[in-house]
Amino acid sequence: MIPFLLNHRIYDLTGVDPEESLLRWLRRQGLSGTKEGCGDGDCGACTVALLVPDDKGGCTRQAVMSCLLPLGLLPGRSLETVEALARGDQLHPAQQALVDCAGSQCGYCTPGFVMSLYVGLNEGELNDHTIAGNLCRCTGYRPIREAMVRLQDAPRDEAAVAPALTDAALGGVVSPLGIARALELKAQQPHARFIAGATDLGVNLSRGQRMPAGLIGLDRIEELKQLALDPERVRIGAGVSLSRIERELAGVFPALDEMLRWFASRQVRNRATVGGNLGSASPIGDLLPVLLALDASIELRSVRGTRVLQAQDFFIDYRKTELAPDELILAVEIPRPPDRIDRAYKVSKRQTDDISIVAACFALTRDALSRVKHVRLAYGGVAAIPQRALAVEAFLLGKTLDEATVNAACAQLQTAFVPLTDHRASAAYRRHLCGALFAKFCAELQA
Repeated sequence: MIPFLLNHRIYDLTGVDPEESLLRWLRRQGLSGTKEGCGDGDCGACTVALLVPDDKGGCTRQAVMSCLLPLGLLPGRSLETVEALARGDQLHPAQQALVDCAGSQCGYCTPGFVMSLYVGLNEGELNDHTIAGNLCRCTGYRPIREAMVRLQDAPRDEAAVAPALTDAALGGVVSPLGIARALELKAQQPHARFIAGATDLGVNLSRGQRMPAGLIGLDRIEELKQLALDPERVRIGAGVSLSRIERELAGVFPALDEMLRWFASRQVRNRATVGGNLGSASPIGDLLPVLLALDASIELRSVRGTRVLQAQDFFIDYRKTELAPDELILAVEIPRPPDRIDRAYKVSKRQTDDISIVAACFALTRDALSRVKHVRLAYGGVAAIPQRALAVEAFLLGKTLDEATVNAACAQLQTAFVPLTDHRASAAYRRHLCGALFAKFCAELQA
């Protein structure tokens, strides 16, 4: 038997397709409250609650997109769907609040909103970011926000217990508990893919793209989830979720704080990892310009040993990195110079849960005469890989950021990259943003 706890009932996953999404499986079980909207993790209609063990012997609830979760990652896991919330004829407070505030019209998106509110209530986070990953096309957000406000004083549910996780295997998906075992499996199956939060690869699986060589799950390896903070540096394990970074590193790196506010949705950030974001090497990955600007280093490991690369040297070409086929990303380390100023900016068609048109991160230090002694200008969305504007950085060294210098730097930035025109923006607009965002940064420094 391969157990899986759903709504406080044990299910046997033996024989199921490990690459099928949890969403599709739920609906085949008759649990149709969880809806399929986009199948890409963008709409929130398929939101469920994942119970995750914490370091105090209890667990937390996390809102996650079931369309992105392959069944192969779920042996031994515990989840709740909207069917588990009501008690007989008594609605859960999250459901009742939406009823009382007329927060539903067609109702298709409502179960997803309910689950996000349910998790937000129990985890003490009820704000706009709680429901930013849930789209509604007919009700309008005012009554939904009113329901969220009404829910603030509702009682929390009883603490849940998440089962202890063990090594697991389901079909071609193997989930070890240790790094050494993961690397051993990779050496035995060179073409198998590593999978962590599944927020990127899960889209491919949701769209029916098979992984014939198998998958090696990394999401139960505690060694990859270590986060260490000291006065000189921060070390972030590759398996640390973006939500944890958001909470536990708040205030440490202003640029990181700002970028994570607008990074996808709460459901995605709960599963997305630092290592996954780096490994995907997307030219529009919002985290990557931040790591470039903050001079992050990346630790890689294989059965052959460990090596460290600077973020600047990690990216090669579109979706290609220096990561060898038998390596995994172990951790990211970010230095903390005491006088560094850093800021991040994201331009997109909507504030939350959207792909960047351009993402930028700037970091600099100045001497006692306000001359630039260290500077990093990093961008995403303007080339095949996230890149720094090296020539403009060199131009700024030793100069004060007066009007003439800033104008000259902005002019250079508008010709530093060769971006594409696509459905989100024109190349000309992207070039303009490269300079305009730096000008904004400099204006904020003078404010």
